Amino acid sequence: MMIFDLLRKTLTIAAILLFVGCSGIETDPNTEYPDPLRRRKIKGKLFGEGGLTLFDTTADRDATATPSIGVNLFLWRATLDTISFMPVKNADPFGGTVLTEWYSPPETPNERFKLNIYILDQDLQTSSLRVSAFKEQKDASGLWTSSNSVATLQTDIENAILTRARQLKLKAATAN
Repeated sequence: MMIFDLLRKTLTIAAILLFVGCSGIETDPNTEYPDPLRRRKIKGKLFGEGGLTLFDTTADRDATATPSIGVNLFLWRATLDTISFMPVKNADPFGGTVLTEWYSPPETPNERFKLNIYILDQDLQTSSLRVSAFKEQKDASGLWTSSNSVATLQTDIENAILTRARQLKLKAATAN
């Protein structure tokens, strides 16, 4: 019994130290999805000034720095711009996935849509993008049932993202 008390106290102290150690990390409450253009660093020293650096918190937005993102930056930004009206469930700029929550357009409240978007490559081309769309319609009893008419929706979303990505690339090229 004494071993369990000692283990419980040790784990409690470790949890407190973990929470106290993370209390200095600042987050931006206005951020709705990860932005690979913004490179946030978290800084702290374990043994005081000049000691061991664990995290680097200096927030810098160096325009010359290349963001470390695993997918095409223009496709990533275009994806977030194109689906900005939908609630985002998960966005991973390193893996290139954007998953949305269900969204019901105000003009058609009896149907809802959900998107899974995958950016597969660093190249700005059609094969670098895959959109999976899901559509459900509410029946007379109020239950949501799956609908199979999403092929054109998927193509339309892909085309909108690719068009926006090309616009962003042209804008970046003319800015330089």
